[in-house]
Amino acid sequence: MGKRVGMEVAIASAEAAALCKFDVAAVYPITPQSHVAEHLSDIVNDGRVDASFITVESEHSALSAAMGASATGARVVTATSSQGLLYMHEVLPITSAMRLPIVMLIANRAISGPINIWNDHSDIMPQRDTGWISFFADNGQEVVDMTIQAFKVAEHREVMLPVNVNMDGFQLTHMVEPIIMPDQGEVDRFLPEYVPYATLHPDRPVSMGTLAMPEIYAEAQKAKNVAIVNSKKIILEVWKEWEKLFGRRYEPIQAYRTKDADVALVTMGSMGETAEIAVEELRKQGVKAGLLKIKLWRPFPFAELRKAVQGIRVLAVTDRACSFGGPGGPVFSEIRSALYEEPVRPAIVNYIIGLGGRDVQVEDFMEMVRQAARGKLSEPYVFYGVRG
Repeated sequence: MGKRVGMEVAIASAEAAALCKFDVAAVYPITPQSHVAEHLSDIVNDGRVDASFITVESEHSALSAAMGASATGARVVTATSSQGLLYMHEVLPITSAMRLPIVMLIANRAISGPINIWNDHSDIMPQRDTGWISFFADNGQEVVDMTIQAFKVAEHREVMLPVNVNMDGFQLTHMVEPIIMPDQGEVDRFLPEYVPYATLHPDRPVSMGTLAMPEIYAEAQKAKNVAIVNSKKIILEVWKEWEKLFGRRYEPIQAYRTKDADVALVTMGSMGETAEIAVEELRKQGVKAGLLKIKLWRPFPFAELRKAVQGIRVLAVTDRACSFGGPGGPVFSEIRSALYEEPVRPAIVNYIIGLGGRDVQVEDFMEMVRQAARGKLSEPYVFYGVRG
């Protein structure tokens, strides 16, 4: 099944999109996403897919062009990062409101200012309420798998929503990793040809993205919320089918050594693998540490989280973005809210880590667990490792 290759993850994500036989790619390059845009354009230029690559002047135009293409019934991919994603923000909720199943590859990067090109999650977190389904990948294999899965989820008739696949900038995008790349026949069996619900065509006029008066606007917003909440059922079905065909299992919350854990870390993205090593080192020292890795950010997996934390005394939630003036990072706030009404719930502490690409090593995760095990932190949340 598939072929094991060594490949840069950004390039692998474009290769995965090509296996899905996209019809249109509309992408504006921005570091560290540029290799995705470049490779998508190479794939189209070389005739490896029967597709169009739209050269645009900005990220706002990239998503606008993607929307137009998707509205005509095309299978569409785009990509961005950091300020580019913020520039797209105006268009993001329109895409989901119009139920356009676009797949976006996001090379997560810090936002300005000060200017920083390295990784954290401060670009995607402000987009969490725009109505997009959000996946987070740990490694290159997950980036490839989730890209293919994203098309199937997005285009499912019971979903019809855009999906973003998040991969850490540089820490994943520019790394060469061993990846099992599915072959074309396997992907064709998994991903059916896209049959859109409605399309723009001069012979069959329809209206999309029209004005909503106050009498119907709230209903439209509720309909979008119902759609994304209900999409979790389809996501789980797609992930089960993927496991059956390819042998790799995906869960909204991936638990690691948590059955007897006293303290568990919570991560999203590539730092989960570093945290795994920390858990093993702590276990050797007699510390009952565990790890929960969030793979599905939207729709948020409330039921899976509540099940996963049973028996754990303390959760050490790591955030790679700030919620300025809030009670902690966005992941921490979400988890605390999700567990608020639980009759027995763990204590929850929050570490804000890795901002702007700051290195977080195995020893740092070990120290977070030790601090969390001792009880309350000196502050409501801690910027871990910040000097002064």
